[in-house]
Amino acid sequence: MSAAALGLAERVPAAAIEARAAFDFIRYGSVWEDAEVLCDALASVARGGRLLSIASAGDNALALLTLDPAEVVAVDLSPAQIACLELRIAAFRELEHEERLAFLGVTPSLDRDDTYTLLRGRLSARARGFWDEHPSAIAGGAIHAGKFERYFRRFRRWVLPLVHSPRTIAALCALGSLEEQRRFYRERWDTWRWRAVFRLFFSRAVMGRLGRDPEFFAGVEGPVAARILERTRWALTELPVATNPFFAYIMTGTFTAAALPRYLEPEHETTIRAGLERLRLIEGPIEAVPGVFDGFNLSDVFEYMAPPDHERAYAALIDRARSGARLVYWNLLAPRARPAALAARARPLDELAASLHARDRAWFYQRLHVDEVAGGVS
Repeated sequence: MSAAALGLAERVPAAAIEARAAFDFIRYGSVWEDAEVLCDALASVARGGRLLSIASAGDNALALLTLDPAEVVAVDLSPAQIACLELRIAAFRELEHEERLAFLGVTPSLDRDDTYTLLRGRLSARARGFWDEHPSAIAGGAIHAGKFERYFRRFRRWVLPLVHSPRTIAALCALGSLEEQRRFYRERWDTWRWRAVFRLFFSRAVMGRLGRDPEFFAGVEGPVAARILERTRWALTELPVATNPFFAYIMTGTFTAAALPRYLEPEHETTIRAGLERLRLIEGPIEAVPGVFDGFNLSDVFEYMAPPDHERAYAALIDRARSGARLVYWNLLAPRARPAALAARARPLDELAASLHARDRAWFYQRLHVDEVAGGVS
């Protein structure tokens, strides 16, 4: 029986970043990488294979079950993030679709405390202890419980109104074509005030204090806000806003029926429920997880590492990869690619990565990488 079925998370030794950043609170109440892109990148290696995934809040580890793998191993340094995934697993076991949306915070609910009482027995002792100590996170909806979500809440409540009226914001959200979006952005959205306030709120200093841990910027060089502003311009003019869950959340404070993350789409409910026994939870650094894998969801984990640590971690991962396995990871601000010293062991699939990144709805990432392992474990 899997660790998830037992309500347990295994542990492996800690990593260096744990000494520099705190991992005892919910940093991400939701996952901020696009599962559609991730699943397309790993689809060719996932069926019947073993996948290793950063857990984060659990959204994309659950989404990977839609690819019919033999096992998904979800790992995270943070026991709080593991608790987020455990809570989602319990919600899939016990709740129907609409109940799940209400409990997690997508739709309104007045009885999340009662629902938690129902789910509580499905959690490990550690996860149960965590959520028992954070009743406000349950009452407010777990998808909103992270530091990163609070950062966007501040942007939505206090910053965006300084730039655009509720009527203008609603008009952007209602647009139905890319041509309308381009015209709207050019004529109504892209004002000098928008650019100035955006550059301030998404600066390194403000993001480090209110959004991400300052240690996560250790490998970042050059201006931060200008790069994110350019990616935001691209998203608002080249990606449909009506079906983008990340856009919906930032602008409205939740997902919508037309813009749900993959793990919450009703068409995937049966598959995810059937796959929960194949989901295993581990607390610790991803490069220390034992076993052999066919695919890796690495989030933006390499950004938190100095180049020598990045090379060591990358090598450790391909040491446990099958030949043809794929590593999928994002760069938000710090450039991290396959280390040159490991060129003989993995090759970047640049054309595939670029085509997937061109439709990546989590637009703030500067680059997506898909690397293929050569001569891996047989």
